[in-house]
Amino acid sequence: MKRVIITAAVVTLAAAALVPPAQARQVVAEPGVEAEYVVLYTEGARPADAQQAIKAAGGSILKENAAVGVATVKTTNARFAEAVRDAASIDDIAHNRSIGSVPSARRGAAGRTVQARAVEKAGDGAPATSTFGGPAPAAEPLSELQWDMKQIHATVDGSYRHEQGDPGVLVGVIDTGVDGSHPDIAPNFNNRLSRNFTVDIPVDADGNEIDGPCEAEPDRSCNDPANVDENEHGTHVASSIASPVNGLGTSGVAPKVSIVNLRAGQDSGYFFLQPSIDALTYAGDVGIDVVNMSYYIDPWLFNCVDNPADSPADRQEQATIIKATQRALDYAHSKGVTLVSAAGNGATDYTKELVDASSPDFASVPGEAPYSRKIPPSCVSMPSEGKHVISVSSTGISKRKSYYSDYGNGYVDVSSPGGDVYDTADNRRDVTRATLAAYPKSVAEARGQLNPDGTPNVTNVVRSCKGAVCAYYVYLQGTSMASPRAAGVAALIVSKYGQRDRVHGGKKLHPAVVETVLKGTATRTPCPTPPAYTYTRHLPDGTTVTSTHTCEGSTPRNGFYGHGIVDALRAVR
Repeated sequence: MKRVIITAAVVTLAAAALVPPAQARQVVAEPGVEAEYVVLYTEGARPADAQQAIKAAGGSILKENAAVGVATVKTTNARFAEAVRDAASIDDIAHNRSIGSVPSARRGAAGRTVQARAVEKAGDGAPATSTFGGPAPAAEPLSELQWDMKQIHATVDGSYRHEQGDPGVLVGVIDTGVDGSHPDIAPNFNNRLSRNFTVDIPVDADGNEIDGPCEAEPDRSCNDPANVDENEHGTHVASSIASPVNGLGTSGVAPKVSIVNLRAGQDSGYFFLQPSIDALTYAGDVGIDVVNMSYYIDPWLFNCVDNPADSPADRQEQATIIKATQRALDYAHSKGVTLVSAAGNGATDYTKELVDASSPDFASVPGEAPYSRKIPPSCVSMPSEGKHVISVSSTGISKRKSYYSDYGNGYVDVSSPGGDVYDTADNRRDVTRATLAAYPKSVAEARGQLNPDGTPNVTNVVRSCKGAVCAYYVYLQGTSMASPRAAGVAALIVSKYGQRDRVHGGKKLHPAVVETVLKGTATRTPCPTPPAYTYTRHLPDGTTVTSTHTCEGSTPRNGFYGHGIVDALRAVR
């Protein structure tokens, strides 16, 4: 996915904007470089009034989401934010980060690991081999590598015997895109409803690469088709949910439901506000049943409205992200969408004060860089801490909470296998302890991971062939991988208990019911004994790292597992 090069141009205004008192403050327009803002309308305000206020302050609307009252605005008025802020029809305003630059610490961020900041991949070496033996009868060829599916009983002798999903149940993957041509995704891919809400950004304002050159055929456009993933992340997520049982590679939790690509992430792994809310509202409008959100909205890992370390402008930006995202979540939920999100990979307790030094990870003004902030529990990471969202932590093969997974009693709703390469007898990494799912061949080729004969030359990539058709799969770990497995169980619940949707076809089940069944059928998992659990990792470079995480709560609900580890079989039987 490639992006349009955005350059800053100085434009002189012919005359100062005249701002009607009823619409915006009397602020004289000052010429400056072209900038973009995300503007949040006041709830209940007439869109026409907000549009007029924006125009009067010297702004032009590039994109508007009328469902939740959010617009992306372009302006050359250096005082635009000041001019429009006090209009009765405007609630909040923030810089649109997608035209900024990556701080020096984040240069070369292409391939950033989305919500799975701590995702680890295997290094170069011999192709991975199974340590589990052969597949069960009627199982997929690589099923014995899918320990994660066994953990939640999404297997041929488990949930598949009772419910494999209904093709009319739609699961939206809000991610970096989905490779709809992958042989182990294509049978369940809904191309008609899939959409791309992003525009590729080749370089930032300083000429540093973000997503790379625009390459979408046939005209090398920066608007990628809705069946493309040039990252890998979204394809892995989609496969985990719904790869079919077709005699090839792996299978997903719900192998007969339909996947809809709702791309909101850049190739580089950044997720900005406008695409995220557009994807959520679209999901509500077209009848999506479940969405998976394995990311956080950039540039703030945590959004605070009153953090003394932040400037007034940054506080306002974070308030805008919280409000706008929650409106979109509320809208989708009200339309029957079950919302599932990754808990995060910072290895921190979200219910305690912590320190974040990673934000902002994308600059909207020159010289802006991440800085250290104390984060109280009142700050929120979006969308995982939004209302109506099911937050999912990650487990390893032994069912321990993964070493990287965020946690917190009252934050985590359920847990699900996302992998832990150090969940081994000797605490040394084993790539097969990550999770295996579909991988775009084009990405493997671009990264030089295939030999001339098509066989993988790295440890974390696996090939499966059925006749002349071959497909590729990659080992990844992260709460990004745990979340889609929970979303897959949610899709099975809709398939099993949902009623026919008279508006969109397919099936429908209220999100509150889906959440109740998901939590109620999860396997209750107590805190470890003692609850202060120490992780030891012997890294490939010879160093050893230890960390201690404390689990709070009881067996029915605690900070590591929430209501328990999701179980596909119990959910449908």
